[in-house]
Amino acid sequence: MERPLEIHGGLLARNTALNLMGQALPLLVGLATIPYVVRGLGTESFGILSIAWVLLGYFSLFDLGLGRATTKFVAEYLGHGQIDQLPGLVWTSLGIQVLFGVAGTLLVGALTPFLVDRVLKVPASLVGETKVSFLILAASLPIVLATNGLRGVLEAAQRFDLVNYIRLPANASVFLLPAIALPFGLRLRGIVVLLVASRVVATFAYLAFCFRVFPALRHDFRFARKFLRPLAGYGGWVMVSNVVGPFLTYIDRFFIGALLSMAAVTYYTAPYEAITRVWVFPASLVTTLFPAFTALDARGLQAKMEDFYARSAKCLLLFLGPMLLLVIMFARQILRLWLGPDFASASTPVLQLLALGVLVNSLAFIPFHLLQAVGRPDLTAAFHLGEVPLYAVSLWYLLTRMGISGVALAWTLRVSVDAALLFGSVAWLRLVPLRGIIKVGLRRTVVALLAFGTALALLSSGVDPLLPKTLLATVLVAVFALAAWRYLLDTSEKRVFASVANWLYDAVAKVK
Repeated sequence: MERPLEIHGGLLARNTALNLMGQALPLLVGLATIPYVVRGLGTESFGILSIAWVLLGYFSLFDLGLGRATTKFVAEYLGHGQIDQLPGLVWTSLGIQVLFGVAGTLLVGALTPFLVDRVLKVPASLVGETKVSFLILAASLPIVLATNGLRGVLEAAQRFDLVNYIRLPANASVFLLPAIALPFGLRLRGIVVLLVASRVVATFAYLAFCFRVFPALRHDFRFARKFLRPLAGYGGWVMVSNVVGPFLTYIDRFFIGALLSMAAVTYYTAPYEAITRVWVFPASLVTTLFPAFTALDARGLQAKMEDFYARSAKCLLLFLGPMLLLVIMFARQILRLWLGPDFASASTPVLQLLALGVLVNSLAFIPFHLLQAVGRPDLTAAFHLGEVPLYAVSLWYLLTRMGISGVALAWTLRVSVDAALLFGSVAWLRLVPLRGIIKVGLRRTVVALLAFGTALALLSSGVDPLLPKTLLATVLVAVFALAAWRYLLDTSEKRVFASVANWLYDAVAKVK
């Protein structure tokens, strides 16, 4: 038996910051390089490249939830200190994922002619290159699934430093490689080859780090049948959420396109895609929390799990709450400056409603991952399945009466119901009682945020010019930040924030 992994607030905060950088910095690279790539490839070829990006992202669905299952069970064994169980678990899971990847390769390869010739409107001059590119992507499926599994092993060990050493350049290469390839005369097919090659390099890098963290994996290659049932049972429920989740995310656009117009789709999608980028913050947090919750649950450290749960919700409220309230207040000005007066007129209520929904949904990330961490992915899957018909009916009803504002309202209502079910389930299962939330000052945080929102609305209601309104909002944010530091954060939370700030300062100093 090895010594169990020690989990503390400073570790989780630093890992969250690492995850945030690993996800946010590649997006900035994309913003800088995409205009150049669009001009270099042309609109048709870039459209096909964007589909290739989507395929690379959604190929993980073929792992049938085994990537998340691997992270969960590795974290569980680490919580118990049972390192000797890891080789059988990891190699069994990876072996199954590679087999699923091969099956996915055959399926996508068989569907490629149909997709290119019948479904996608590909120009005749690009049909051949598109088919070859899709076949290359299909061949990469086993590598993609292996990458997810190996990354999950490192995440279970809270080695997000190693994960982001690979993830940051790998994700940035998705945008950088096309920009680098264009001056050398490479077109779509060559770019796809480079993208797949970068995935192969990332996979071997993850494997090398797994060998470094767990040397037993290097010497003990074995397939253990005893892990098949728990992996399949847990992964199957996760797969349900992985499949239904994207459906719930994108069904609204099909309703708008069918019942209104494609122009209305644009007026809805633009603010949706912008405001949901905020999810990078809760996603960075819960990626760290999931293996931590699992390990703590395995060791029976209920009080510590409750503490991390409540403090995580509090920190999200303190960080995202003011930001999203400002978006609600300045929605019209933001859209006018960003996309023009037509969008400001059509999409302001959409952005305001979606911003409110994103705040609620961001908080729901925490109970969602807690339930999966303690072995109840059946509940999260059941909630998603139950929401499908209710959401479809509410979409149709509100869309026909309120237009795209009704769609935003339907989405916000759905994620609010989802959050209520998730938080309610955590309380019902007695994973985190109400006293655990009140103890860390979450109720005071909610009251302070409501007071901030009310003051922002009242004080700026009679102010129309952008500059004085912005100055007023800046003053209110500063007051809220000072009040939060003085009255809402306790000593341990201040210590964690200070340690992360010092760590970031040292990291930047080393780079310089």
